[in-house]
Amino acid sequence: MRISERTISALARVITGDVAVSPYRTGPQLVKFFNELGANDVYGGNFPSRWYYTEDKIRDLNESGSVARAIESALDPRDFLDSEFTAAAAAQYLNDYLKYDGLIIVSHGDLWKVQNLDSTLVELDASIDSSGIVSHVFVDDQIRKCSDKVFEGDYAGAMTNARSLIEGVLRELEARLVETSEEYDGDLPGLWRRVRKLMDLDAGDKVLQALRQILGALTSVVVGVATLRNEMSDAHAPSYSATKAHAVLAVNAAKTLTSFLVGSFEEQRQRSDGYNPDGTNPDFDRSREW
Repeated sequence: MRISERTISALARVITGDVAVSPYRTGPQLVKFFNELGANDVYGGNFPSRWYYTEDKIRDLNESGSVARAIESALDPRDFLDSEFTAAAAAQYLNDYLKYDGLIIVSHGDLWKVQNLDSTLVELDASIDSSGIVSHVFVDDQIRKCSDKVFEGDYAGAMTNARSLIEGVLRELEARLVETSEEYDGDLPGLWRRVRKLMDLDAGDKVLQALRQILGALTSVVVGVATLRNEMSDAHAPSYSATKAHAVLAVNAAKTLTSFLVGSFEEQRQRSDGYNPDGTNPDFDRSREW
């Protein structure tokens, strides 16, 4: 994900607070802001101007493909508390520039996320809470990598991350549903079969035929993404050249599947009377309403 020089300047104005949509940041506050994004700077004598320093750090993030982190951090709602400004107004200001870069900032609950204007990519509307092995941070990171690589033309890489997204969520769910999960050997379809059974997604007569057909299609999604990853991704020497259409298909399928799984898990967990806050539940009732 990259932004233009004009957008870099607009983002710098928001971060410094040199535009009437965001709070003002002093030199030390700017150093702290970018150190939280991976820099290791110290404020002191001969420090450059706030404007020069901020644009320079944004360019570094832009070159590394991590500029979305700076944009989202600049819109952290906590930084707008006790001020006359709102993150929504700052997001709108930046969107006027980002649209020319093919990007847009959208709200995700109380936070803000950068995504491609390319409407062919779907959004994931669920994530596992942060108490588990795979946290929402992992999920968000894989989603961003998928989207970034599609946007940048790294279609094989997008397929690799699509598989990683499915793989990570399935491993987390298995760990939540059994006291001792099997050692993962890289067999993604096998992992899917175990989780599907643990969540009772093949509940026979309790499931409408149409839903059974959809669940059967999800099996094909897992197998298909695993196969695409082997034949087209950057994990192995590719047998075929991946196209944007292939990458978008794999990424959207992975997002749809993982969103369904996480949402179903949360609904089942909420219905289970014996659920423990630590995420373990030997009495987890997987049969209700399926």
